Amino acid sequence: MAVNPARYDIRRLGPETARPHGLSESFGRCANPAMVNPWSAWHSACTRQLYSQTENYQPERVTATVSTTDTPLNASRSGGGAGIARKAKAYLALTKPRVIELLLVSTLPTMIYAERGFPSIGLILATLVGGAFAAGSAGAFNCYIDRDIDKLMHRTEKRPLVTGEVTPREALVFSWLLGAAAIVILWFGANPLSAWLGFGAIFFYVVIYSIILKRRTAQNIVWGGAAGCFPVLIAWAAVTNTVEWPAVILFMVIFLWTPPHYWPLSMRYGEDYRKANVPMLGAIAGAKVVSVQVVLYAWAMVVCSLLMIPAGGAGWVYTVTAVLAGAWFLYESHALYSRAHREDIPDKGAMKVFHGSISYLTLLFIALAVDPFVGSAIIS
Repeated sequence: MAVNPARYDIRRLGPETARPHGLSESFGRCANPAMVNPWSAWHSACTRQLYSQTENYQPERVTATVSTTDTPLNASRSGGGAGIARKAKAYLALTKPRVIELLLVSTLPTMIYAERGFPSIGLILATLVGGAFAAGSAGAFNCYIDRDIDKLMHRTEKRPLVTGEVTPREALVFSWLLGAAAIVILWFGANPLSAWLGFGAIFFYVVIYSIILKRRTAQNIVWGGAAGCFPVLIAWAAVTNTVEWPAVILFMVIFLWTPPHYWPLSMRYGEDYRKANVPMLGAIAGAKVVSVQVVLYAWAMVVCSLLMIPAGGAGWVYTVTAVLAGAWFLYESHALYSRAHREDIPDKGAMKVFHGSISYLTLLFIALAVDPFVGSAIIS
């Protein structure tokens, strides 16, 4: 007669044990109801198969890597040359290179204008390298301080302290070393005044902005942004060993430029700032309010830039550029205002003002560098 294997409990064939991988397939191959002597053949074959597998069975070993720190495991997933290169790239990212580039755009032209020509190559290199190190130190300190909110924001989620490419301790040591190197380079490569101004820039960005203002007030970028104005003071002091009215005017131009530059960016990433509970004006106020502030600061900035004509000895190259570039940026600011009041302000519209502000500042300082070589001051 035919035997139904389902009637038989496989546990009767031997000691109770965990069924190893492949046993069910073996059982299926052994249980052939078409056998002539079904019970004896089936019993013998399955018993031999069961014991042959259970005797040699070794449980699969699973290895787990457990991190005892809060550093993500991908921090050290490669070694050798590739690991060193990635580590160096991570340290570079801590310094916020794009911000440094923007700061250097204002440094060299200011040095040329203060000298009314080209300063010595050694002085230029010392000022640029020292200024870049100071800005990089401030940026790295900021990444260390803001690492808790950077992981919440899409715009900053790839920063090295979030991904684990650099540990907090490494970032902090790197920040101190870079800042110390900046002060030493400026002190001995330029003069003590420029070194003290470099220290002031780091202190202002790290303590005044990052620690005190950023998470407490919507005016954080207004006053904290003053740290980004220090490069023109450092540049002027490096050449003249003093700070004069033209340097103060350029300082104020960048001070007034910072809000209309940064607030459109905070409009674009408003959700990020709200998620991280950072009260950037562009994130907590409506587009209408922000656009009004952008227009007001843009007008103040353009007017301040024209003060270089009577008080800074500017010539025609700077004057024409300041007027035309200023008019263009005012147009873009008013366009943002109009779109905001029509409630038609896509992200691209806000970012157009952000990118336009960078173009404006670049053109203004290029003109400042060229101006001493073309003609003379309009108002002597």
